[in-house]
Amino acid sequence: MLEEHGLSDRKLKILHAIIQTYLESGEPVGSRTISKYTDLNLSSATIRNEMADLEELGYIIQPHTSAGRIPSDKGYRLYVDMLMQEKEQELNDMQDQMLQKADKMDQLLKQAAKVLANNTNYATMVSTPMNNSNKIKFLQLSMVDEEQVIAVIVLGGNVIKNKLIHLEEPLSNENLLKLNMLLNTTLNGMSIEEINLGLIARLKEQAGIHSVVIGNVLDAVADTIQVDEDMQIYTSGATNIFKYPELSDKQSAQDIISAFEEKQQLTELVTQTLSHEENTGIQVYIGDEAPVQNMKDCSVVTATYELGEGMKGTIGIIGPKRMDYEHVLKSMKRLQTELDQMFHKNE
Repeated sequence: MLEEHGLSDRKLKILHAIIQTYLESGEPVGSRTISKYTDLNLSSATIRNEMADLEELGYIIQPHTSAGRIPSDKGYRLYVDMLMQEKEQELNDMQDQMLQKADKMDQLLKQAAKVLANNTNYATMVSTPMNNSNKIKFLQLSMVDEEQVIAVIVLGGNVIKNKLIHLEEPLSNENLLKLNMLLNTTLNGMSIEEINLGLIARLKEQAGIHSVVIGNVLDAVADTIQVDEDMQIYTSGATNIFKYPELSDKQSAQDIISAFEEKQQLTELVTQTLSHEENTGIQVYIGDEAPVQNMKDCSVVTATYELGEGMKGTIGIIGPKRMDYEHVLKSMKRLQTELDQMFHKNE
């Protein structure tokens, strides 16, 4: 990157500081302001020399009325390219890590369902972890062409979502940067529940003529945070149900087997379990208490495991009402702990 523009590290830092300061204040930036930048331990004279060089190279310009400088289009372009390259690298690294982790995780969870079924002699299920915290880590708007920007939304648990947004009119680099700063300073660390109408109105007001873009970005955020469709549920031991006469000679065995094959009801079970914030421990549902229709003749034991940053999944055991509760609860607890430790080991 450095070879392309030939700027020293020091010049780059000064250019960066000028642009950041100008974006925040809208006022031309003087050398004195830059000398106050904490990580630039340079004298005003050095900064003045470097700024003169940057001006000569066309990265900053001096408006006639002022002693300060503002970025030129060339300066903005360099800043945006570097910003995008940096973010892209971060996102690529993150995506690689997440894919590797997801692959390991799937193997692990399949195995966990199997071990649990062998251990207890009941039917078992384990869901892949879903992002439940809905916290926004950061947002990155980048131009695709004059009519579109792409919003990259990174959520808690490093879940990455992309959304294309159509533009009514082109955005300048400066305005794109301002929108990025406005969105990030306002939304970082927020959960979707905290983004209320008042906040949206304030953001739109601050965005001025670009309030439509802000509205579209917030819609994109809301869309991406819906419950993921790509949740996997791994099951094992469904046929164990036939070992219990009170279940096998009824319609209920058939119901349970079909629930395990179709997964729709298991997804419901997971969604219900995860929607109760307080259900981080182990829940036992007996007979009619079962949250899912097909399991009214059974006992269902669920537990939530958490993988940090709001990533949560569900473990479930389905068996007869005369279940060996003590053994089941011990097995559950052990698996909960193991998953937790495995995750931290894989980080």
